[in-house]
Amino acid sequence: MLLLLGVGLVLGAFIALWYVLGSRAGILWTERALSIAALLAIVGALGARIPWALDAMLVADVLLLLLIWIDATLAPDMREGGGDRVRREPLPALSVGHTGEVVYYWDNPTTRTARLVVREIRPEQLGGVQPPRLVSVAPRSVAREAVAVLPLRRGREAGVGGFVLDSIGPLGLGKRRRRVALPWEVVVYPPLVSVRLRASVAQALRRRDAGMKPIRQLGEGRLFESLREWGPGDDLRHIDWKATAKRGKVITRQYEAERRQQVLLVLDTGRLMTADIAAGVPRLDFAVQAALELAYAAAQHDDNVGIMTFADGVQHFVAPQRGRVGVRRVLDVLAVVQPKLVEPDYPGAFRYLAARNRKRALTVMFTDVIDRFASDALVANVASLRPRHLPLAVTLRNPELDTVAALRPVDSRGAFRKAAAEELLHAREEALGHMRRAGVLVIDVTPQRAAQAVVRAYLDLKRRGTL
Repeated sequence: MLLLLGVGLVLGAFIALWYVLGSRAGILWTERALSIAALLAIVGALGARIPWALDAMLVADVLLLLLIWIDATLAPDMREGGGDRVRREPLPALSVGHTGEVVYYWDNPTTRTARLVVREIRPEQLGGVQPPRLVSVAPRSVAREAVAVLPLRRGREAGVGGFVLDSIGPLGLGKRRRRVALPWEVVVYPPLVSVRLRASVAQALRRRDAGMKPIRQLGEGRLFESLREWGPGDDLRHIDWKATAKRGKVITRQYEAERRQQVLLVLDTGRLMTADIAAGVPRLDFAVQAALELAYAAAQHDDNVGIMTFADGVQHFVAPQRGRVGVRRVLDVLAVVQPKLVEPDYPGAFRYLAARNRKRALTVMFTDVIDRFASDALVANVASLRPRHLPLAVTLRNPELDTVAALRPVDSRGAFRKAAAEELLHAREEALGHMRRAGVLVIDVTPQRAAQAVVRAYLDLKRRGTL
């Protein structure tokens, strides 16, 4: 037993020393080598009955260690000769929830086949650390590998990414480990498939209705169309006093609805938009999706579209632009905007907006309200957009709060929860009613219906010539 213990200590010290030196050199054993070592340990355990079994195990272990080392040194080194041994094709446009394909090219400059175990490190938007996968590259050749990528959340990431490569030796006993940096520069956009589908449907409807609409549409534009006699309900600001003096009766000017209007998306990214609703999805993500669908609808109707995001300060501002350029710039902002746990600065944001955008615009603000007093600053500043702009506030209801308020309580705790929910909903309705009385259009919908509701409201405003 003493001899067995001594041999075990010597062998253990030798393995520990080898592991330290091998790890620094990037040389490790494989699962095949560990299986052989386990079999040799069984042979050594027979030393109590077979005298030569212990000696055989010791010799075999030393031989196995040498074979592991030699096998690992014979494994192709993907850093041999310098240069980039792996490169990535330019990334396609990636959007949340839709699988994309990323292509890698592996270059093997050695004269031996490279058998690689690849552990990829991606940004968190793309799943973080990936499970290992096998890649085989023939001698002096380049292998193409297509890998599926499923983005988990939108955002921008740069400077993160790489690989841990294990190059396995020809015997499969040893492997050479290398770390290769390959940073990602990726932008993950909000879901685009439903947006494009709805945009194509809207475009088809426009083509179907072509020729059915009058060439000129009267509305609140600024293109003069004609004069007519003033009637009740007409805007007093449109009275033409010279024509009135000549004709002896009150004459008002009619304006032609401008074909191309301004649509400005305003996203509140303050604390109220940080809450998770509807299966853990942040409230802001529903607002982002609705804003994106509205941007596509505006581009389909040849309107200029822009965006502003703010929290405790203005984060992004893109002036309204036409067509694909405007939508693309809005999309770039929506890809990276994130909520902040801060109180939003409504006065500062609207002062900035008034200074940067003087043209009349449909200003669609995605936000939320709690009660009249907590939302006084929001209500006052949104109402200040009139009469120059047409403000539209989009607020997202909490479905769970509606559910609790509609339940019939079965105990005292349920009754208290129901009363609290009803009180919150009443305070919310009071704040929204105050905005409506101030001339602000309000859409208060559940998160899942927000995109549909805001596009429908925009199309209705276009049809009535309100813009």
